[in-house]
Order: sequence, then structure tokens, then C-alpha cells
Amino acid sequence: MNIENKTVLITGANRGIGRALVNEALRRGAKRAYAGTRGPLQIADERVTPLTLDVTSISQIQQAVGEIHSLDVLINNAGIAIYDDLSDIEVIEKHLAVNFLGPLRMTHAFLPLLKRSKGAIVNNLSMVGLAALPVIPSYSISKAAAFNMTQSLRALLVASGVTVHSVVLGPVDTDMNRGFDIPKASTESAARGIFDGLENGEEDIFPDPASQSIAEGWRNGVVKTLEQQFKAFASESAAAVA
Repeated sequence: MNIENKTVLITGANRGIGRALVNEALRRGAKRAYAGTRGPLQIADERVTPLTLDVTSISQIQQAVGEIHSLDVLINNAGIAIYDDLSDIEVIEKHLAVNFLGPLRMTHAFLPLLKRSKGAIVNNLSMVGLAALPVIPSYSISKAAAFNMTQSLRALLVASGVTVHSVVLGPVDTDMNRGFDIPKASTESAARGIFDGLENGEEDIFPDPASQSIAEGWRNGVVKTLEQQFKAFASESAAAVA
């Protein structure tokens, strides 16, 4: 997937990694970048089309579908992270609504366009989706659910020509990670790593130094092996039904 002359939709594009992804898409020659945000966006580039887009709002998603007539890449980047201890069910539900159901709703809505273009879905996930960080357990749970969803979509959409990519982010210097006193990658370098991984056809993209430290172990590990086995099982089952 070469980004040059492609049309890209990025959610959560007003700041942090989302804003960096918009800039990187333009740098790589994207024909059109749709920037989904919940607030105003100021980018002086005629290739950028701002969209009012809360991924928990069905009506705003439907409105966005009406404004976009072709799409090559959907990047589900919008997310929230709230410190919690799993004592408040509403906090857990809020994380799931944004970080899990949001990307799934976006995928459902834009899948017809992506099937037409044989495009790609990129879900920005996290290392804490692989192993929970107990100071943000609700966030960890939501990213684990989104990771499983990504693996499922990857198998379910293979016949349609749509590729599905998970981005395993480590600590990045964003507002979300402001409270963590640890080394962090810049948003610009993370954006470059995400697009590099997409253009290289990587199913699981490790775009920063922290995530790259586990990349080989993940790709050669038991969980990835199971994913491939289950993917083959799903394909065999679908063929048997057909």
C-alpha cells in the first residue's frame, strides 16, 4: 500500500498521533486526507478535508460516509485513556465505546468503499493490549478487545482484498501519556513507523523503539502462531460451507 495518490481517513486527527499521521500522509503524497475530529482543525493544505467525527456517534459516522466517495486507507486512531481501578463500570463502558466499538463502527461504515478500492484498515492499538498495565486497566481491556477484533477482521476480510493491520504502539509523547515519566517516541516518528509498516505490508506494525523491542518475539511467538492456525481454520470452514 503506497500512500502516494491515495485517499486516507484518519480519526482523532486534531492532535497527537492523529495530527502527525495527517502530516505524514501529506508528506508521502496522499491525494486526499480526511481528518476526523470532534473539534475544529486548522491545516492550510487543500488536500485536507476536516470532518466532524465522534466515533461514538452513529449519526456523525453516517454523515461522514455521505461526504466520502472513495477511500483507500482507514486509520482508526481516535482513543481515550483514563486512570482507573475497574471499580466504575461506566469508565469501562466509555473505553469500550471509543476504543473498541468506535473502530468497529467505522469499519462497518466504510467497508464498501474499502472493498471497492482493495484498501486497508489500520487500527492503532497498544502494547497494553497484549499485557495489561494495571494503572489503566479499562484502557488495556479495550485495546485487548480491539486487538482481537483486528485479528478476526483480518481473517474475515481476506477474500475481499481488504488488508487489516494492527499498530502495536509503545509510549509516545502525547497528552494521553503525559503522566508517565518514561522514555517516549515522538508523534512524528510514530507516524512514520506506521506508514512504513503499512507500505511494507506488515500485518502487525511496531512503529517505535519500545514496541520494536518485542516485535520479533511477537511474530515468532505462540499467540501469532495460534492466530495463523485459527485463520486457516476459518478459511477451511468457510470453504466447506460454500
